[in-house]
This record gives sequence, structure tokens and C-alpha cells, in this order.
Amino acid sequence: MIYVVIAFLWVSICLYVITGGADFGAGIIELFSRKSYRDKTMKVMSKSIAPIWEANHMWLIIAVVILFVGFPTIYTTVSTYLHIPLVLMLIGIIARGTSFTFRNYDAVNDSWQKLYTQIFYYSSLLTPFFLGIIAAATISGSIDTEAKDFLSLYIFSWLNPFGVFVGFFTIALCAYLASLFSLHEARFSDALPIMIKKARETAIYVIITGVMVFISAYYSDIPLLKWIFSKALGIIVITFATVSLLFTNEAIKKRQFLLVRAFGGFQIVMILVAATYQHNPNIILFANGSHLSLFDESAAPKTIAALGWALVLGSIFILPFLFYLLLSFGDQSRKEPANRMQPDLSGAHPPEVDSGNGGRK
Repeated sequence: MIYVVIAFLWVSICLYVITGGADFGAGIIELFSRKSYRDKTMKVMSKSIAPIWEANHMWLIIAVVILFVGFPTIYTTVSTYLHIPLVLMLIGIIARGTSFTFRNYDAVNDSWQKLYTQIFYYSSLLTPFFLGIIAAATISGSIDTEAKDFLSLYIFSWLNPFGVFVGFFTIALCAYLASLFSLHEARFSDALPIMIKKARETAIYVIITGVMVFISAYYSDIPLLKWIFSKALGIIVITFATVSLLFTNEAIKKRQFLLVRAFGGFQIVMILVAATYQHNPNIILFANGSHLSLFDESAAPKTIAALGWALVLGSIFILPFLFYLLLSFGDQSRKEPANRMQPDLSGAHPPEVDSGNGGRK
């Protein structure tokens, strides 16, 4: 049953990076859009993430529960030595969610909307940044449990060049996913050329920041190149991720936007496999050369068995409703163009507005 629990942990992290990443990327795309077409970008992004933006965090909650129940030592280690970036990430998630809600559903449209928008932008930017930093700290060997001072224990364990560039890479990935996922929502609007341009620009940012991750790993004595390219699996998944960029571009040209989403998710899966397969099941690598393994640090067998069955049975009940939710909003989106394009056959004309008294003629 331990393999079932580990599989659920990996899949939940993967799905959170894909769905939550596209969610965070919406704010990043808006932030770095020109003011001349930011309104168009905002409408597309809001439409893209509004239906399920809160459901995306379900995968993060599942991952946290699995670590807390099934791997308490690993949970304690992360929450102790990386508590500062963890708290900052959680603050970003809360700030982003509340600001998005107030910005879109506040009954009064006033100057507060600007504040909500700015909070939404920068929390969307900082949250994936700290998520990337946390991920980098677990594999970089920067956590020094034998350090005696506060900075070495709780700051330099995550604040280093490799972690910073992994944070930038995570931001680029989120923006890339958001731009790809938004193409389907923008397919009938004049914002489509803008979003296609954003998709191609963010792909370039992903490549640039990815190269910077390898460079920073080299100068930080982190054998990232060896981890990824020393075995056939790493070479295969990186090749698949690279080649799928070409297929993504072709799918964009052919306006096959659901296929574009599939390619985007596939690329994330390949990147995560490349980054984790070599030192699996060791999930945290320490500065002194030791590590924490998912097998060695698991809870009692009865606890793992109960957790595994809970995850299996829970997925049977939850996943069908989640897929139905996605399908329902997809059907609603497909109906909208038909409604907009339907001609008025009644012969009636729209009411004219009297600008003088605000009434209708």
C-alpha cells in the first residue's frame, strides 16, 4: 500500500503544479501585459480560471495530508527548516484568493478594485516563486541540520542562487501554462492573437530560466545535469518535453486548443519526472549527505494501509464529480459563441437609451 500512497502524493503534486500553476499564471500574464490590452487579457484570464480556481488547491491539501499522516518526519522537517518560505507561500495563496474574489464579485466598483488587482498580481507572482524555492531546497542539499546560527538554519537553507532561479523557472512555467490554457477560452474573441503571442513569449522565458537553473546548479555544486542525463529515462523525458514544444506550436497554428492544453500538461509531467526520478524515493537531501526517504520515514504499516484505502475510496467519490464540473463549464463555454452569433429573428430593435434622463424610449 506504500506504493499507492506515494503514487497519490506524486500525482497530487503534479496536478497542483499543472492546475494551480495555470491559476497563478493568470495573474502573472495580466501583470506583464501592456496596458493597451490588459483589459482584454483580464477578461480572458478571469473566464479561464473563475469556474474552478478554488478547486485547484484541493491537490495541495491532499499532498499536505499525505505527508502529515503518512510521512510525519518529512512533514516536520519541511515545516521546521522551510517554515519561512512556506508561510510566505500560504500568505500568497490566501491574499490571491481573497483579492480575486473581491475584484470580481465586490458589489461596489470603486478605487478599492485597483488595490485588489495589485494584490492579485503580486501574490500570483510571489506564490509560485516560493513554491519553486521550497522544491529546490529539498533536493539541493542546502538544509544544514547541524548549523548553529539562525541564518544558516532558517534562511540560507532556502535563500541561495539555485533556489532563486528555480523560483523564476516556476514563475515562467505558471505563465506558460496559463497562456496555453487560456487559448481555448479566447478562441472566439479578438484577444486570441494576444494570447498566442503570450504563449510563445512565455515558452521562451521557460527555456531561458531553465538554462539558468542548470547554470546555478553547476556553480552551486548540485549535480543536476548528472541526475537528469546520466540515465536513459532522463534523456527520454527531456527529449519528449522538448519535442512536444514543436507539437504545441503546430496545435496552436491549427487552432486545436484542447490539444494544446494536453501538451502543456504533458510537458510539466516530463519536467517533474526528470527532476525527481534519479534520487527517488529520497525526498529531502541534507547538507551532510544524509537524506529522508519515503520508504524509511513512512508511518506504521496500519496507518499507511488506512491512508491508502482512504485515498483510493475518496478518489472514487471525488474525481467523477470533479470531471463533471470541468465538463459542465466546458459545455457552457462551447454554448456561448452560438448564443452570441445567433441572429435576432424577432424583428425587434434594442431599446434606445436616453442619455439625458437615463430612461428608455
